[in-house]
Amino acid sequence: MKKSPNKAPDAYYKVELCPVRSVLGQIGDKWSLLIITHLTFGSHRFSELQGAIPDISQRMLTQTLRKLERDGLVLRTMTPTIPPRVDYEMTDLGKSLLDPLASLSKWALQKRSDIEKARDAFDSRVQT
Repeated sequence: MKKSPNKAPDAYYKVELCPVRSVLGQIGDKWSLLIITHLTFGSHRFSELQGAIPDISQRMLTQTLRKLERDGLVLRTMTPTIPPRVDYEMTDLGKSLLDPLASLSKWALQKRSDIEKARDAFDSRVQT
């Protein structure tokens, strides 16, 4: 049977096999990418991450860090002091994401003005 040239590989149609759903969907949100970007520069305490990303709530920062830790991308280290000290850093698996993320960030930087122009053009055509 001949494969249609307009069809994605079969894995994309099976929820349990789809790499977008199982991997990219987990790390592709803005908070995960911002946290990963900050951890690229070294270990950070929770409060440092919260200060570096001022528009993230404490609850969302906690949830996102737990998700990244669960996926093996971030390591959480707790030091039993008063108050407790919690540090986060990239794991080797997390560091393997840095090259693809750098490429995506470079593309976003280069294409930002084109995307903003496209948005403006769209918005001027579609008035709500």
